[in-house]
Amino acid sequence: MAHPFLIKEIALQAGLGTATVDRVLNGRAHVREHTRRRVQQAIRELEKQQLTMATSGRKLVVDVIVEAPRRFADEIRDALEHTVPGLHPAIFRPRFLMQETMTTAQVVDALHAIARRGSHGVFLKARDVPEIAQAIAELKQREIPVVTMFTDIPASARIAYAGLDNRVGGATAAYLIGHWLGRRAGNVLVTRSNERFRGEEEREASFRAMLRERYAHLTPIDASGGQGLDAQTEERVRKAIMTGQKGQKIAAVYSMGGGNAAILRALTALNQHPKCFIGHDLDRENVQLLRERAITAILHHDLRQDMRCACQHVMSFHKLLPGSAVSGSSSVMVVTPENIPHDVSARFAARFDAS
Repeated sequence: MAHPFLIKEIALQAGLGTATVDRVLNGRAHVREHTRRRVQQAIRELEKQQLTMATSGRKLVVDVIVEAPRRFADEIRDALEHTVPGLHPAIFRPRFLMQETMTTAQVVDALHAIARRGSHGVFLKARDVPEIAQAIAELKQREIPVVTMFTDIPASARIAYAGLDNRVGGATAAYLIGHWLGRRAGNVLVTRSNERFRGEEEREASFRAMLRERYAHLTPIDASGGQGLDAQTEERVRKAIMTGQKGQKIAAVYSMGGGNAAILRALTALNQHPKCFIGHDLDRENVQLLRERAITAILHHDLRQDMRCACQHVMSFHKLLPGSAVSGSSSVMVVTPENIPHDVSARFAARFDAS
């Protein structure tokens, strides 16, 4: 396993002991496959950082823990890796733990492991549950700052939240759907990935409040709980429509948690053709659906700006940046097939060519 890094550098990146890394590098027995893969991943991360980082500055090792579908997790990783080279005088060295689904126990165990081995900060996208809030409090006691991303845990000891204003997102979706449907009564399919993600909960609460206040002729039909994963989301949508009132038609869709291609497949199979479809986040799938005009609009926020904000909060915590210099999170932008940002299109085209 050729590489230019010291064992202690790899151990720090992998969150393992130097003896364990030494056994892996020298091909010795009694090493779990999971550990071997973690060392290999750490070397790849160090190689990528070596290509982009400056040679001077204070190194900040940060742990990125994300529960999200791979398509969104990839966007978070890309946004952070694009952002960190310009964050002088700090040199960020991210360690990633990203899974499509994580139990509360898995997240808590990961946070406890970080507390034991040390870190300069944690970027966390996880569910708002008491056990995770308690683990964040333990990190605070060890002076390890936590920044929640995209979905908040407001009652915790996190130092900041970085991401869009989810209440504004939900209200914007209601306004667009109400505007496009006019005064006709109809059903609106509403999907969230998981009921314990605070961000999606805030989107839905704001969306439903706006419907009650201004668009009472529109009736929400819930199909949540698919984790943003295709098979589960498609099945949730199918069941929600088939178990509803006979002959109910879906006039619009508000998708808060992703899986939009799966939602469209379920709708098509049931001969449902909504007039408008609103989703969140400009990942590869949603950009393609916009280009095909299969969905009407995406509520986009600049992930690079959000990750810059998260990094700056950690820099401020470590006295590398004054609090007044921390930039704000991104605002909601309505993206249609006619105004897909050029940098987003170019980024996906580059990834496609590379693959």
